[in-house]
Amino acid sequence: MNKLAVVALGGNALLRAGQEGTIEEQQENVYNTCKYLLDLITPEHNFIMVHGNGPQVGNILLQNHAGSKVHGIPEMPLDVCGAYSQGFIGYLIEQQLRNILPTKDLEKGVVNLITQVLVDKNDTAFKKPTKPIGPYYTKEEAEKLSVETNSLFQEDPDGIGWRKIVPSPLPIQIGNSKVIEKLARDGHIVVAAGGGGIPVYYDENKQLRGIDAVIDKDHTSALLASQINADEFYIFTDLKRIIIEDGSADGKVLEVIPIAEAKKYLDEGRFSAGGMAPKVKGAITFIENGGSECIFIHFPDRSDEPIYQTRIVR
Repeated sequence: MNKLAVVALGGNALLRAGQEGTIEEQQENVYNTCKYLLDLITPEHNFIMVHGNGPQVGNILLQNHAGSKVHGIPEMPLDVCGAYSQGFIGYLIEQQLRNILPTKDLEKGVVNLITQVLVDKNDTAFKKPTKPIGPYYTKEEAEKLSVETNSLFQEDPDGIGWRKIVPSPLPIQIGNSKVIEKLARDGHIVVAAGGGGIPVYYDENKQLRGIDAVIDKDHTSALLASQINADEFYIFTDLKRIIIEDGSADGKVLEVIPIAEAKKYLDEGRFSAGGMAPKVKGAITFIENGGSECIFIHFPDRSDEPIYQTRIVR
């Protein structure tokens, strides 16, 4: 029986820092990402792809705001913007996979599922937004947008710029998880729970409702991997190295991290809340629920750039 893997692709693997965000840029990035992924994942694997949407959903919100301001078009809530991003990113991934599969002599179905993910509307994350989305701004630009859109902005810990931050509640249940698992185990490539999934909750009448938030795709990926008993969990990230300060100029490069050590670094606040922390938490969740290891992979910007891996192990 083929191994089942869950692969989490960061939104930055699809839209790079400094790019304008044109469809041509994103098509090229998606093609390169999927080609690299199919080079890494053997034909003996079945797999599910969960993509991020941080840059894209932020851009959709800006388009929303501009359309409302200039043309009076009603603005859509954040959960609907997340659904938009699921649809168009899923379309790009499915299309490029279908372009690449024949070159690998692989015959697989590609299925893109718009996925709702249950959250707790009383999650403390709604009182303390931490999830960065959208493009980077200067401090002055962020302050202006904050007033115009009634939004919160925060400086990137690496000093790249300022980004909008939104609530990021923990996922509780992945919608259609059994369907996702069945399709994947049957040999189809499944793109699901994009952007961490559309955040929903049950109201007092037991009706599903959307809620303004962006679920971290690494938490959602880890939960999905655990719920379907995946064999492997991969996280693609734009971070080339996971480095911990140890008093030296360069710090300590982490290539293999035992789970106990990863927890210690989390407790010490060594990982940023909007960056590596949710990825490490996702890895820990997967391992604590039966997984053997989580593999972090830096997706190279150029073909001549080395590929870095960090593994969190039991």
